[in-house]
Amino acid sequence: MRPKPGTVLHFSEDPTIAEFVPHVAPTSGDPEPVVWAVDADRAADYWFPRDCPRALAWVTATTSDQDRLAILGPSTQRVHVIEYGWLTRLQTVRLYAYAFDAADFTPYADDPTSHAHVARTIVRPLGPPEPVGDLVAAHDRGGIELRLVSNLWPWWDAVITSTVGFSGIRLRNARPR
Repeated sequence: MRPKPGTVLHFSEDPTIAEFVPHVAPTSGDPEPVVWAVDADRAADYWFPRDCPRALAWVTATTSDQDRLAILGPSTQRVHVIEYGWLTRLQTVRLYAYAFDAADFTPYADDPTSHAHVARTIVRPLGPPEPVGDLVAAHDRGGIELRLVSNLWPWWDAVITSTVGFSGIRLRNARPR
Protein backbone atom coordinates (compact mmCIF):
# COMPACT_ATOMS: atom_id res chain seq x y z
CA MET A 1 0.00 0.00 0.00
CA ARG A 2 1.73 3.10 -1.30
CA PRO A 3 0.20 6.47 -2.10
CA LYS A 4 -0.86 7.26 -5.64
CA PRO A 5 0.79 10.23 -7.38
CA GLY A 6 -0.31 13.50 -5.81
CA THR A 7 -1.25 11.91 -2.51
CA VAL A 8 0.35 11.09 0.84
CA LEU A 9 -0.78 8.49 3.37
CA HIS A 10 -1.39 8.25 7.08
CA PHE A 11 -1.60 4.74 8.57
CA SER A 12 -3.86 3.97 11.52
CA GLU A 13 -5.53 1.07 13.28
CA ASP A 14 -8.65 3.26 13.60
CA PRO A 15 -10.88 3.15 10.48
CA THR A 16 -13.31 5.80 11.77
CA ILE A 17 -11.34 9.06 11.56
CA ALA A 18 -13.28 11.69 9.58
CA GLU A 19 -10.81 14.54 10.00
CA PHE A 20 -7.26 14.85 11.23
CA VAL A 21 -6.58 17.70 13.65
CA PRO A 22 -3.02 18.97 14.11
CA HIS A 23 -1.50 17.89 17.42
CA VAL A 24 1.90 17.52 19.04
CA ALA A 25 2.88 13.86 18.95
CA PRO A 26 4.17 12.63 22.33
CA THR A 27 7.31 11.35 20.61
CA SER A 28 7.99 14.52 18.64
CA GLY A 29 10.70 16.94 19.63
CA ASP A 30 8.87 19.60 17.66
CA PRO A 31 6.35 21.69 19.66
CA GLU A 32 4.30 22.68 16.59
CA PRO A 33 0.96 20.85 16.20
CA VAL A 34 0.80 19.00 12.86
CA VAL A 35 -0.84 16.10 11.04
CA TRP A 36 1.73 13.58 9.82
CA ALA A 37 1.72 11.74 6.49
CA VAL A 38 4.27 9.83 4.44
CA ASP A 39 5.21 9.58 0.78
CA ALA A 40 5.60 6.51 -1.43
CA ASP A 41 9.31 6.00 -0.75
CA ARG A 42 8.80 5.39 2.94
CA ALA A 43 5.19 4.20 3.25
CA ALA A 44 6.46 0.70 4.04
CA ASP A 45 8.02 2.06 7.26
CA TYR A 46 4.46 2.12 8.60
CA TRP A 47 3.27 -1.37 7.60
CA PHE A 48 3.33 -2.33 11.27
CA PRO A 49 1.13 -2.08 14.35
CA ARG A 50 1.49 1.48 15.62
CA ASP A 51 3.52 0.71 18.73
CA CYS A 52 5.67 -2.01 17.17
CA PRO A 53 9.38 -1.22 17.54
CA ARG A 54 11.16 -1.62 14.22
CA ALA A 55 14.59 -1.05 12.79
CA LEU A 56 14.75 -0.35 9.06
CA ALA A 57 17.76 -0.27 6.75
CA TRP A 58 18.30 0.14 3.02
CA VAL A 59 20.95 0.64 0.38
CA THR A 60 21.87 4.25 -0.46
CA ALA A 61 24.20 5.72 -3.06
CA THR A 62 26.96 5.82 -0.42
CA THR A 63 26.47 2.34 1.05
CA SER A 64 29.68 0.34 0.92
CA ASP A 65 29.65 -3.17 -0.52
CA GLN A 66 30.95 -4.45 2.83
CA ASP A 67 28.10 -2.83 4.79
CA ARG A 68 25.50 -3.93 2.25
CA LEU A 69 26.58 -7.54 2.67
CA ALA A 70 27.04 -7.38 6.47
CA ILE A 71 23.83 -5.51 7.30
CA LEU A 72 21.38 -6.33 4.52
CA GLY A 73 22.77 -9.55 3.08
CA PRO A 74 23.47 -10.61 -0.48
CA SER A 75 20.00 -10.49 -1.99
CA THR A 76 17.98 -7.48 -0.82
CA GLN A 77 17.97 -3.70 -1.01
CA ARG A 78 15.87 -3.14 2.12
CA VAL A 79 15.37 -4.91 5.46
CA HIS A 80 12.81 -4.37 8.24
CA VAL A 81 13.54 -5.99 11.60
CA ILE A 82 11.14 -6.62 14.49
CA GLU A 83 11.30 -8.69 17.63
CA TYR A 84 9.65 -12.13 17.79
CA GLY A 85 7.26 -10.86 20.45
CA TRP A 86 5.57 -8.63 17.86
CA LEU A 87 5.02 -11.25 15.15
CA THR A 88 1.51 -12.29 16.20
CA ARG A 89 0.43 -8.66 16.44
CA LEU A 90 1.93 -7.96 12.99
CA GLN A 91 -0.02 -10.89 11.59
CA THR A 92 -3.34 -9.95 13.19
CA VAL A 93 -3.52 -6.16 13.29
CA ARG A 94 -6.04 -4.44 11.04
CA LEU A 95 -4.20 -1.47 9.58
CA TYR A 96 -5.77 1.20 7.38
CA ALA A 97 -4.30 3.75 4.99
CA TYR A 98 -5.85 7.21 4.76
CA ALA A 99 -5.04 9.10 1.55
CA PHE A 100 -4.70 12.87 1.47
CA ASP A 101 -4.08 15.44 -1.23
CA ALA A 102 -0.33 16.06 -1.10
CA ALA A 103 -0.97 19.76 -1.84
CA ASP A 104 -2.35 20.11 1.72
CA PHE A 105 1.02 19.00 3.16
CA THR A 106 4.58 20.29 3.13
CA PRO A 107 7.81 18.36 3.66
CA TYR A 108 8.64 18.13 7.35
CA ALA A 109 11.09 20.81 8.53
CA ASP A 110 10.86 22.38 5.07
CA ASP A 111 13.26 19.74 3.77
CA PRO A 112 12.26 18.97 0.15
CA THR A 113 13.93 15.54 0.44
CA SER A 114 11.94 14.56 3.54
CA HIS A 115 9.70 11.49 3.33
CA ALA A 116 7.58 12.87 6.15
CA HIS A 117 4.98 15.49 5.33
CA VAL A 118 2.94 17.67 7.64
CA ALA A 119 -0.28 19.66 7.50
CA ARG A 120 -0.72 22.56 9.86
CA THR A 121 -4.49 22.76 9.46
CA ILE A 122 -7.31 20.25 9.81
CA VAL A 123 -7.30 17.86 6.84
CA ARG A 124 -9.88 15.37 5.63
CA PRO A 125 -9.08 12.13 3.81
CA LEU A 126 -9.87 11.90 0.11
CA GLY A 127 -12.16 8.96 0.86
CA PRO A 128 -12.67 6.11 3.28
CA PRO A 129 -9.51 4.42 4.54
CA GLU A 130 -8.31 1.34 2.70
CA PRO A 131 -7.38 -1.80 4.61
CA VAL A 132 -3.70 -2.53 4.09
CA GLY A 133 -4.32 -6.26 4.51
CA ASP A 134 -1.70 -8.87 5.28
CA LEU A 135 1.39 -6.93 6.41
CA VAL A 136 3.79 -9.83 5.92
CA ALA A 137 2.52 -10.21 2.34
CA ALA A 138 2.83 -6.43 1.83
CA HIS A 139 6.52 -6.68 2.71
CA ASP A 140 6.92 -9.59 0.29
CA ARG A 141 5.15 -7.72 -2.53
CA GLY A 142 7.29 -4.66 -1.77
CA GLY A 143 10.53 -6.64 -2.06
CA ILE A 144 11.39 -5.92 1.57
CA GLU A 145 13.03 -8.60 3.66
CA LEU A 146 11.27 -8.89 7.02
CA ARG A 147 13.48 -10.29 9.77
CA LEU A 148 12.67 -11.49 13.28
CA VAL A 149 15.15 -11.17 16.14
CA SER A 150 15.03 -11.74 19.88
CA ASN A 151 16.33 -8.24 20.57
CA LEU A 152 16.61 -5.29 18.18
CA TRP A 153 19.59 -3.59 19.81
CA PRO A 154 22.54 -5.64 18.49
CA TRP A 155 21.35 -5.24 14.89
CA TRP A 156 20.45 -1.57 15.42
CA ASP A 157 23.88 -0.83 16.88
CA ALA A 158 25.50 -2.31 13.76
CA VAL A 159 23.16 -0.39 11.43
CA ILE A 160 23.75 3.06 12.93
CA THR A 161 27.53 2.73 12.62
CA SER A 162 27.36 1.59 8.98
CA THR A 163 26.89 3.31 5.64
CA VAL A 164 23.34 2.03 5.00
CA GLY A 165 20.31 4.29 5.23
CA PHE A 166 18.26 3.64 8.33
CA SER A 167 15.32 4.57 10.50
CA GLY A 168 14.22 3.39 13.92
CA ILE A 169 10.58 3.73 14.89
CA ARG A 170 9.10 3.14 18.36
CA LEU A 171 12.43 1.77 19.59
CA ARG A 172 11.44 2.74 23.13
CA ASN A 173 9.06 -0.25 22.97
CA ALA A 174 11.83 -2.74 22.20
CA ARG A 175 13.11 -5.22 24.76
CA PRO A 176 15.79 -3.80 27.02
CA ARG A 177 19.38 -4.11 25.90
